Amino acid sequence: MSQAWQYQKVPVKLQLGDTALLAPELWLQVREVGLDDDDLPVSELIPPADPLQLGSQGFLIRSLRITGKQPVFEKRGDYLCYVSSRYMRYYIDMRTSFSEYTAKFSSKTRSTLNRKIRKYKDYCGGEISWKVYKDVGEMSEFFRLARAVSEITYQEKLLDAGLPDSENFCLEMEQLARQGRVRGFILFHASRPVSYLYCPVTNGVVIYAFLGYDPSYMNFSVGTILQWIALEHLFGEKLFRFFDFTEGQSDHKKLFATDNIQCANVFFLCSNLRNMFLVHTQRTINKLSKVTGDMLDQYGIKPAVRRLMRFGK
Repeated sequence: MSQAWQYQKVPVKLQLGDTALLAPELWLQVREVGLDDDDLPVSELIPPADPLQLGSQGFLIRSLRITGKQPVFEKRGDYLCYVSSRYMRYYIDMRTSFSEYTAKFSSKTRSTLNRKIRKYKDYCGGEISWKVYKDVGEMSEFFRLARAVSEITYQEKLLDAGLPDSENFCLEMEQLARQGRVRGFILFHASRPVSYLYCPVTNGVVIYAFLGYDPSYMNFSVGTILQWIALEHLFGEKLFRFFDFTEGQSDHKKLFATDNIQCANVFFLCSNLRNMFLVHTQRTINKLSKVTGDMLDQYGIKPAVRRLMRFGK
């Protein structure tokens, strides 16, 4: 594993579509498998042999590399083994040049990206304004501008997943800057911030942590444009091995990625009635969410409903 166990409170999210219904918290021992990890994918989910800390309800392994189709739920010794999500983890191999990277796109995709950039450049009066932030003295400005965008995004309003507005986050950001382990990007329209991208760096891996954009600029694809600009800059630094889109699938990640690996988030919870109830409740809600999504797909209105939930129109 790439990290030691972190003992922390973890919300077990009970979520229907984009709406969080309830998030009871458990004290768990948590670690995440990074792209720099050398362990091979596992075909069988085996509970960790590490001892439980006082008060711990078990373990959570994020982004565990797996092979084959794992059971969603089964009892493993003294633990309930629950695979809360399975996904392809998308990433970009940055051990090439930017020109070699762009060659992976089809001519149609490159044409579409260039058209979006030209459209926004024309809207901005002929020049796109953006800035990268990485030094200690710059991060407070990045935070102020990024928060101005984040607080109006659907990620923050609906999912509580915007750029964190906390003193601890600011302190961590400043510490990363002192170590040369963070990159922040802001895209502007004149002096107005319209999109931000925040990326901590671990062992030469750039982490896609937070991306947001002003919904009033949605028709200009400002999130996509900032991603493109940021990647060109990061390739130019020639310091990084991978750009890690982390867990979760989206068209945005699929578009920009060069590779992917199959991963899962796996809980090993102490076998007791409370944890059994939490697992079965989440599984039931997940099934309901899938049925609802399938019905919306069947009637061809899922994109419209998602757009209404995100942007109110």
